[in-house]
Amino acid sequence: MTYIPAALRRLVHERAGGACEYCLAPEATALFAHEVDHVVAEKHGGTTTEDNLALACAACNLHKGSDIGSIDPATGELVPLFHPRRDRWSDAFQLVDARIVARTAAARATVRLLQLNRPERVAERAVLVAAAILLPPG
Repeated sequence: MTYIPAALRRLVHERAGGACEYCLAPEATALFAHEVDHVVAEKHGGTTTEDNLALACAACNLHKGSDIGSIDPATGELVPLFHPRRDRWSDAFQLVDARIVARTAAARATVRLLQLNRPERVAERAVLVAAAILLPPG
């Protein structure tokens, strides 16, 4: 894996507002520091540049791994995953109560692959939403 300079890490963190760009979990409430994720993994030709890096919580990064696509559960077709640098979160997803609801095929595949609505993740998100700590991007 390529070294990511501190200035680039800071840029990714600040651009994300300290929240996971997939599930919106704020780093300030996490047990582990969020990680800088290569949206397109280096093994797939992704670069270590600001347009290919996103801030991800440990759970999202673990489930995503180096994947760049997955099966859309609605159609059974292979689709690209949500790409935080190209796609707007609010166009792809909607936060309903504490569940992340997909609006697109890529979002459906991402919700499934990253396990965004596992019961424990929804319960954690519900606490953050109720406390107005987690707010969906505009």
